[in-house]
Amino acid sequence: MHTATFTLNTVSFAYTDTPVLRDINLAFEPGHLYGIVGPNGSGKSTLLDLLAGHSSPTNGTVELNTTPVTSITPKTLAQQCALVPQELDFNFPFTAFETVLMGRHPHIQRFARPSKNDLSIVESSLKSMDLGDLKNRYMADLSGGEKQRTVVARGLAQNTPALLLDEPTSSMDIRHALTTMTELKRLASEGNRTIVAVLHDLNLAAAFCDTLVILNKGRVHAHGSVETTLTPETINAVFRIQAHVLNTDKGLHISYALKELS
Repeated sequence: MHTATFTLNTVSFAYTDTPVLRDINLAFEPGHLYGIVGPNGSGKSTLLDLLAGHSSPTNGTVELNTTPVTSITPKTLAQQCALVPQELDFNFPFTAFETVLMGRHPHIQRFARPSKNDLSIVESSLKSMDLGDLKNRYMADLSGGEKQRTVVARGLAQNTPALLLDEPTSSMDIRHALTTMTELKRLASEGNRTIVAVLHDLNLAAAFCDTLVILNKGRVHAHGSVETTLTPETINAVFRIQAHVLNTDKGLHISYALKELS
């Protein structure tokens, strides 16, 4: 498997006259699990869309291995980068297995049937998301957390060097959220993948991410290790809450209280 490095050079993005991202300079490299955190409307999902080539920057360039993302053909990009969205509409009666199998489509020749290797990857992805007993259930019959685990499994089945995830654990119970983050961490460290996840839970980000990017009002407010970015001062300034950060032998733990609005 090839590796994937994303580079954003002075990237800005706006919807018509509404600026969303401003002057973003970042690099996402193999072997790391990156967390993107920030308040609602800070540009987190837009940043993922730019990396995935779903949107084009208003200014600047987004490159994947030195090639502008928007100049890569959709099939080639789908072989290099998988995007796990926040929500996915299921308008057809697909089972969980069939949904995860969709992740193999970029690797299957047109009109060809899935190979044994394709089916093996699908089964492995289902197992990693604890969906083995649910694989023949229709998506419409699954709970919100089960659907989300299926969408993550579909991204895993795509088996790409880069994996982008938009709030992948938001509907999951705590056990499956931990299982999912553990698998993402393993894929980054052992599989040399480039994994970028938008997260809302700061404690989950602190426990699993190697590097954090904290966005605020469309700009990078902080970027670096968990210890240097998740400080009480930064959390206070960005999220407008009072935070107490405890450094334990298992990593950082953050407790919060509402800050009086001024």
